[in-house]
Amino acid sequence: MTIISSNNMLKKAQKEHYAVPAFNIHNLETMQVVVETATQLQSPVILAGTPGTYSYAETENILAIANALSKKHNIPLAVHLDHHEEYNDIINKINAGVRSVMIDGSHFPYEENIAIVKQVVKYAHRYDVSVEAELGRLGGVEDDLIVSDKDALYTNPKQAVDFIEKTGIDSLAIAIGTAHGLYKSEPKLDFDRLSEIRSMVDIPLVLHGASGVPEKDVRECIKRGICKVNVATELKIAFSDALKQYLIEHPDANDPRHYMKPAKAAMKDIVKKIITTCGCAGKL
Repeated sequence: MTIISSNNMLKKAQKEHYAVPAFNIHNLETMQVVVETATQLQSPVILAGTPGTYSYAETENILAIANALSKKHNIPLAVHLDHHEEYNDIINKINAGVRSVMIDGSHFPYEENIAIVKQVVKYAHRYDVSVEAELGRLGGVEDDLIVSDKDALYTNPKQAVDFIEKTGIDSLAIAIGTAHGLYKSEPKLDFDRLSEIRSMVDIPLVLHGASGVPEKDVRECIKRGICKVNVATELKIAFSDALKQYLIEHPDANDPRHYMKPAKAAMKDIVKKIITTCGCAGKL
């Protein structure tokens, strides 16, 4: 097995009415947790990283580890660029071997968003690389991405049709009331807007900001047409909380082979929960 685009994964999910989880990873341990758990549950999976993650771990290292894990576990993996904004950065990572990208031009005026996304699509499709883009803005914070509540805009269904036609993207991230980071109160999702968008477009739809969204709401989104669910903050919290607790209880601990175990176990529980919620176990 090897690194693949997310195209076939998401088209299959759309046809069979489940979602593929995109888990944000950061290092060897988090990648191991996601791939090993997906293998056990026979679930398709996407390894996602923000620009900050790729700067921290380096693109070549992420791809090398992903390739090794894919071959070891005999599972196809999509290594995805999450919320990337710079054209040249995306091109360099495609040339390095990434086969699934998100170009986020949602902070630009509409026509500028179309122009930059179209440019990325033109290059990416030469190499069978899938392209996701975002229309509308999610509030909250994710790594270097910060969007205030007043700038968070819901996706306009009619505009979504025009955007897809003009850019040629493979999947669309929509804004229906989710946010990056943790929620101060339970989010109120615009399910009717999602259903309207689904009825008007035929490409896979993506839900960002799923950490902290009630499971029943995630399932409802999938029922109404979401095919990819992004999860980041919930994973980081589980991993770091378990790691901190272990070090508090074992102040003399100095071996990462030991203190990483409970952190990985805690993260694994979240990965299992998300796979179950997405209904993608057994869908490889």
